[in-house]
This record gives sequence, structure tokens and C-alpha cells, in this order.
Amino acid sequence: MSHDEDMVLLAEELYEYMRRVNEASAHMLEQMNKIFGPEVPVDKWDPAKVKWMLAEGSKGQYERSEDVNSLDFKMMVKDLAGHSGRLRREGYFYWTFKNGFVVGRKKLAKT
Repeated sequence: MSHDEDMVLLAEELYEYMRRVNEASAHMLEQMNKIFGPEVPVDKWDPAKVKWMLAEGSKGQYERSEDVNSLDFKMMVKDLAGHSGRLRREGYFYWTFKNGFVVGRKKLAKT
């Protein structure tokens, strides 16, 4: 095999590898969206403007809020409602409790 043929073969194999990585990445993102909800743009509400309290649940520590007087809390609850009550954003996983007026959040593990 000539050098040019080797380069063509290498390029084809690299292309196929990158295509498979891209497919796997898209599949993983789809699965994460099913589990955690879609990533939400940062500009809708500011979690730093919401009062959070530490709490302990069956899966460990988390933060919770019932800050109904905060506009950011209200926008967060509305956003969560639009995402089936759960989403991930800026390194946190957010969810609403069954009553719909309490929100929990937990820092996502770094990968």
C-alpha cells in the first residue's frame, strides 16, 4: 500500500470514529435530558436571588426553597413546571416537590 493510500484509509477510519463519538455524545445528552431535564439558559432567573435552606433527604444533603415572595423563585417554579418539574442548570439539578411550591436543588457531581 502506498503512503497516499495509507493516508486515505487513516482519514476514513478517523471519520468513522468521529461519527460514532458524535452519535454516542448525542445519545448521552438525550439520556441526561430524560433524567435531569434539559439545560436551561442562564438569563431566565437567578438562583442566587432565592433563599435556600440546607435539608437532609434520603439521598443526602440538598438545598430547598419556599421563597414564594421572590420573583426569581416564581420564575424558577414556572420554568420547572415547563420542564416536567426538573432541570439542570449551572452545575445544579433542580426539582419541584409534589406540592409544586417547594423547590429542591443539589450540586451535580463533576465528571
